Amino acid sequence: MSDSTTRPHSSGDTSSFGFRDVDAKEKVRMVRGVFDSVASNYDLMNDLMSAGVHRLWKDAAAARLNPRPGEVILDVAGGTGDMARRYSKMARRAQERRGDPSDTNRDASVIVLDYNAEMILAGVDKGGEPEMSWSVGDAMALPLPDASVDAYSISFGIRNVADISVALSEARRVLKPGGRFLCLEFSRPTTGAIRKAYDAWSFNAIPAIGQWVAKDRDSYQYLVESIRRFPDQTTFKRMIEDAGFRSVTVTNMAGGVAAIHHGWAI
Repeated sequence: MSDSTTRPHSSGDTSSFGFRDVDAKEKVRMVRGVFDSVASNYDLMNDLMSAGVHRLWKDAAAARLNPRPGEVILDVAGGTGDMARRYSKMARRAQERRGDPSDTNRDASVIVLDYNAEMILAGVDKGGEPEMSWSVGDAMALPLPDASVDAYSISFGIRNVADISVALSEARRVLKPGGRFLCLEFSRPTTGAIRKAYDAWSFNAIPAIGQWVAKDRDSYQYLVESIRRFPDQTTFKRMIEDAGFRSVTVTNMAGGVAAIHHGWAI
C-alpha cells in the first residue's frame, strides 16, 4: 500500500530500495517500474493486503486534516485519488453546513499530484470529484509557488522518495503560514507481539497475494521491505520538525502498524 516516488537529490546520493541501497537516480527508475506494474490492481491489492483496514486509517487521517471550504489542498503521492476524494467530500459538506452550497467561490481545490503517470491515469479512470484536479509532478520539486497551499498531505508515499528531508522541506515551502502538514505512513509496531505478527503477515502473505492477483511478487516484496526501512515514529517526527514544522504530533494506528504525523507551518 503505497504511492509513487520522486527524483533524487543529487547523482551522488544513495537511497534505499527495499533492503538494498542503490543510487538515488536508480531508485526513481526502479520505483517507477513498481508502480507502472501495480497501478491497475492498486486499489484491490490495498483492500486484500489490509483486509480493508486502510480505509479506516485514511478516514482518520482525512478527519485530522479537517478540509475546509475554499482551501487549496495538495495531496502528494496521491495515486488513484483515495485521499483527495475524501478531502473534496468533507470540504463540500462543511460548505453546505455553513451556507449556500451553490457558492462556487468557496469550493475547495484539491490537487492530486503523483510522480507516476500510470497511477494518475488509474485514478482518472476511477473518477473524481468536482474539486479535484490531477497532475504528474515531483514531491522533491513541487510545481507550486511558495506559500500557496493551505494543507499538504502525503499518504503511504513518503517512504518511496529518494530524499525524505528534501520532500519535507518542499512541503514546508509551499504551505502558507499556519498551513497544515499531514503524513499517513506505515510505521513501527509498538510491541514485540504486534511486530512479530505483522512481519509474519507482510513477508509471507503480501508477496504471495501480489503474485496471485497482480502476477507480480517482486513489486510487493519491495513494498514490504520499504516499510521496514522507513524511520520509526520518533525519528520521523524529528525529521518533520527539522524541516521547520511545529507542534508535530504522532497518532499510532493499529498498534503502530501505521501512524499519522501532523504538524503546522508556523
